[in-house]
Amino acid sequence: MKAIANFTPGPSQLYFTVQDHMRAAFREGIPSISHRSKIFENIYAEAAAGLRELLGAPADYHIFFTGSATEIWERAAQNLMEKKSLHLVNGSFSSRFHDIALQCGKQAVKIESAEGAGFDFPSIASDTEMIALTHNETSTGVSLPMAFINRFREAAPDSLIVVDAVSSLPFPKFDFTKIDSVFFSVQKGFGLPAGLGVWIVNDRCIEKAKQISAAGLSIGSYHNLVSLHANAKKNQTPETPNVLGIYLLNAVVKDFLQRGIEALRRETEYKAALLYHTLSKHRLFEPFVKDKDLQSKTVIVANTGEHTAAVTEFLGKHGLQPGDGYGKNKATQLRFANFPAHSKEVFEQLSDALEKYQG
Repeated sequence: MKAIANFTPGPSQLYFTVQDHMRAAFREGIPSISHRSKIFENIYAEAAAGLRELLGAPADYHIFFTGSATEIWERAAQNLMEKKSLHLVNGSFSSRFHDIALQCGKQAVKIESAEGAGFDFPSIASDTEMIALTHNETSTGVSLPMAFINRFREAAPDSLIVVDAVSSLPFPKFDFTKIDSVFFSVQKGFGLPAGLGVWIVNDRCIEKAKQISAAGLSIGSYHNLVSLHANAKKNQTPETPNVLGIYLLNAVVKDFLQRGIEALRRETEYKAALLYHTLSKHRLFEPFVKDKDLQSKTVIVANTGEHTAAVTEFLGKHGLQPGDGYGKNKATQLRFANFPAHSKEVFEQLSDALEKYQG
């Protein structure tokens, strides 16, 4: 049976309007336009303005386009610290952010908790230049509470607070006065094909990159913050970007704005509550994250144990494709993305199918 819903956390289900937007893009010749043309400048400007409205980003936060969120890990390490960062690690993706900082030659300090767990609030050394927080750990389904994230500004006012929100945006409502940078990629919560990262930074980040460069240290080549910022002032990019990806992002952001961000958030919360309830009541399954304050609303991880392969096949017969567990948990867990592309109706079908499975 052809899958009617792809719950893999990324690349995930395409938003239902993407095919129409793709056809429109080809009719308009978008894939072959120059990135120095007025047409592209208008697309960039509209996409940035739409994201700013959707996410509540203030005017002094700049929006840049990169190849991926993975690239942004490296660019952040190059541009936002000269020497030292602090990384909170509780899964594979927060660990990779830390590893990349080490590979860039930085003094990357790691505070690590068990998978599925959160953190006690850490002490922060006074020479910490960047604090790297992963809002939603895609490998485990742990989401850091906003109140926890917001404490870092007061605790470390001189540090740049950088948030990886790859698998949670556009759901979370960040207080931008509490963070300096947030980033994501489009193949998860925005329901688009992979190949585009979005990096949002404030003026403090730009100034830090300039200071590092002025000290004679490398901040990278074409995608350093100084270059990205100079080009963004003209609604351009330093190099030929994923023009089609930016066009599609602009179109889907307009769709989200038409639905309303608060409506999207309420629907996300409803779907998450439904699935967590189903898992918690099932005799064979359970949520991996036990602390309800840490349970992700956008990537829900289930302990499925010895039934993992069988329930995957069972769901497939209902047209439902779960995401595999990650890493060492591949054979004993399933992950379920909960993005705007996943309707309430398909989540209700998923819940019904899981209830029917009894081994």
